[in-house]
Amino acid sequence: MLLYCIMRKNILLAYISDVSGHRSAAAAIEKALKLIEPEAQILSVNLFSYTNPYSEKFINHLYTLVIKKMPQIWEYLYDNPKVVKSTEYVKNIIHKFNSKKLKKLFDEFNPDIIVCTQAFPCGMFADFKKIYRYETPLVGVVTDFFPHSYWAYPNVDYYTVANEESKRRLIEQGIDPKRIMLLGIPIDPKFSFASDKARIAKKIGFDLSVPIILVMGGGQGLGPIKTIVRSLDSLKLDLQIIIATGSNIKLYGELRKMHFSKKHLILGYVNNINELMEVSSVIVTKPGGLTISEALAKSVIPVIVRPIPGQEENNTKFLLRNNAAFKIENSEEVPGIIKRLLSDSKQFTEVMENIKSIAKPRAALDVASLILKNA
Repeated sequence: MLLYCIMRKNILLAYISDVSGHRSAAAAIEKALKLIEPEAQILSVNLFSYTNPYSEKFINHLYTLVIKKMPQIWEYLYDNPKVVKSTEYVKNIIHKFNSKKLKKLFDEFNPDIIVCTQAFPCGMFADFKKIYRYETPLVGVVTDFFPHSYWAYPNVDYYTVANEESKRRLIEQGIDPKRIMLLGIPIDPKFSFASDKARIAKKIGFDLSVPIILVMGGGQGLGPIKTIVRSLDSLKLDLQIIIATGSNIKLYGELRKMHFSKKHLILGYVNNINELMEVSSVIVTKPGGLTISEALAKSVIPVIVRPIPGQEENNTKFLLRNNAAFKIENSEEVPGIIKRLLSDSKQFTEVMENIKSIAKPRAALDVASLILKNA
């Protein structure tokens, strides 16, 4: 028993923002770790909240405001080499300022390995290792289909990425290719298992013989969802609509007041997206790395509406290069795409095959195996 306790590993997971793909990726890894090694000691930390509790809400609010109202500003800031270089000095000051808090976290938990699902904590821990000369392995888990420049640090022991393009980008930024693992974007392991479609359909009152369209706007329910739903409801085609509004309570209330001609289901924040995707043919969504990876794992065709500049635009470009999704500039174009997809079986099958070729439903389990091997 004593030997077993000594061998038990302490694993530190770090992310930012409690309602985000980064948090979902950390939760997926934690679940996968527990499946493989139930006795592992796991501490999952919102590092932004831990180090800057008073400014976190303001930063999150500012980010959401910029994305909604001034996306061109985010487009300029995101992955801009000039911005990366000009902010290097400020970033170093922030990392040094936060290093004492990280030292306290280290002393209390004594991690055998650190895993970060966002670049901010990954950078902090990379510099922390340099300042205190720690050799604790650090793993950076990239949760989009293309890594930005803020990910590259010499003190990161391993990176996990979704595809060869991401690997090439990190190599261009000076990362040793031996440290880059093509494992995919970690999603909840339940997405790797098939669910009973008939049971799910019965539970939500839908008919599997009629196409089901899932409409989402990420965990925060962002995007022109109301316009999309109206245009789908007016389509002269027999279909059913599921709308997941996430944490957007206002949107949920507005949709509940709408009149629908088609069978529909309006949901808030749910934990069974895997089941909803299981019975859906098409998903109309924001192209967040986690949402898209989940859709690919469940062989649902993504229709992407107005991706925000930066990570979502890059995710979209990857999908389009692989002919695994459709992009539209205007939400009124959704019905045309849906009608074409559902009436052209050849195109539908081709896209579906492309989706299966790039999907990595076991990514969380593979990332967890890498972590346990190096802890």
